[in-house]
Amino acid sequence: MRQFLSTVSVLVLLQGLPGMVLWTPQAIAQSPTPPSSNLGADPIERVLAARLMTNYPDGQFYPERLVSRAELASILVKAFELNKRAAAMTRNLVVVQDVPPSFWAFNDIQTVLKTGIMRGYRDNMFFPNQRVSRAEALAIFAQAYGVFQFPDETVTRILSDYPDAAQIPDWAKKSMATALYEGFVKLDDRRNINPLNPMTRGDMAYALSKFLERQNNPAPVLEGEYFRTTR
Repeated sequence: MRQFLSTVSVLVLLQGLPGMVLWTPQAIAQSPTPPSSNLGADPIERVLAARLMTNYPDGQFYPERLVSRAELASILVKAFELNKRAAAMTRNLVVVQDVPPSFWAFNDIQTVLKTGIMRGYRDNMFFPNQRVSRAEALAIFAQAYGVFQFPDETVTRILSDYPDAAQIPDWAKKSMATALYEGFVKLDDRRNINPLNPMTRGDMAYALSKFLERQNNPAPVLEGEYFRTTR
């Protein structure tokens, strides 16, 4: 009886301490599940749960459908909170001839242009409905994430693991090396990148799901010094 009272006294004392949480089996069972464990194993389920992408009005995701430049801008702003970056908060608007204020992604396109994550074309055109290749989309994705400033020999070594890496445009190679290193790129059965193929919603869901994983499980550090830059 005395031992029981002593135990109760200790429990009461612990519960009364500021900031002290007593993890009993009941508390563990009733505690909130960490967000990452709610995401599921399927990339589409993950991004839907994280509200980084949405289904169409009919409730279908349609992973085979292609991603437009406007859709890419909207996804990147949401995933990387680009609207909170200092450059995005300037009041001056970027002149874009083919994206009027009434366009559904006007604010997101302004944000990616102000932050330099995406660029327009000549004559102040953005071509919001134009489809993007996997190389373009994944390189821009890496820019929003922060490109690792790997030495050129490291970039070459990373890309050498993929049979069709030579198809990656020169301007995208460093960014693609980051995307590949972080595991953002969905490969085919032969480990091909298929950089010139159009980017699909399924491809984007895969990249976003891997980005979510990286929040809790960073990629291992490669040999040598490098740093990651964000705009």
